[in-house]
Amino acid sequence: MKGFARSTLAIGVSLAFAANANASEFADMEPVTLRLAHVVNEQDGFHIAATRFEELVEERTAGKVDIEIYPNASLGDERTLLEGMQIGTVDMGVITNGPVANFVEEMAVFELPFLFPSSEAAYQVLDGPIGQELLDRLSEVNLKGLAYAERGFRNLTNSERPVESPEDLDGLRIRVMENPVYTDTFRELGANAIPMAWTEALTAMQQGTIDGQENPVNVIHSFKLYETQDHMTLSRHTYAPAIFVMGMSVWSELPQAAQEVMAQAAQEAAEHERQVNAEMEAAQLDELREAGMQIVEEPDLQAFQEAVAPVYDQYGAQFGDYLPRIREALE
Repeated sequence: MKGFARSTLAIGVSLAFAANANASEFADMEPVTLRLAHVVNEQDGFHIAATRFEELVEERTAGKVDIEIYPNASLGDERTLLEGMQIGTVDMGVITNGPVANFVEEMAVFELPFLFPSSEAAYQVLDGPIGQELLDRLSEVNLKGLAYAERGFRNLTNSERPVESPEDLDGLRIRVMENPVYTDTFRELGANAIPMAWTEALTAMQQGTIDGQENPVNVIHSFKLYETQDHMTLSRHTYAPAIFVMGMSVWSELPQAAQEVMAQAAQEAAEHERQVNAEMEAAQLDELREAGMQIVEEPDLQAFQEAVAPVYDQYGAQFGDYLPRIREALE
């Protein structure tokens, strides 16, 4: 906690310095208000990232760029938000990589199962040339990618039984994101994979029309999935980035100085959220256990990896040279 307090103090000092340094630079800028939306609640990592972004941008633009945060899918689900950014009805958001990949297919390379052995390996690729190149590709669909926050490593939950190997998934109705890589991954594992929006999945779990879902620990915790899901498996099957993304039309209207502030603020907010997620995960797992969730901590990962080999056969070439480049970067 002392280290966190020192870090917070240092950030506060740097923000104050930046605000003073930038005040004159933004003196002639017309004030602008940007609506930043996400689909989760105020305890979630997305909101932590959005809040830090808001603080950094407002300080560093001397208040000329005001960020208003809309959580809880109040402006729509993630696909709706992205479509809104394209036509200018939504300014920006923190969006899970899966739905973004529906707009730039190559971004789904990050969704391949068991691609990244650790968070640090993921950050190396996302913050490096490969990740930046893919962010820049969003301009092809009238979007501006700013930085990669994270959803984190995804894990399986269900209401029926412990899952220690692929055989245990046989026939379970598992909600996955509306992304073909996720769908085919879980079909290869033997589940009945059902793509649907997250807002619909919450209702489906309550009604028992699906048996389970897969998400990072922070989502499982913040949405109290232990109320409908008795079992959790730390499968860590996919690392899911989340993207600070804007509508290109809104981005293009900002002066260059504001663009530079927002890009840097997005990166810093993303790194802050990653750190907070890591610090919170152990405590969240303890709370899930206390709430009655049975957690399989050491599933047969080799069996899972072998089972999803056909996904690489099916999709590897689809992503151009991105998969071999990622593998080379991780060597």
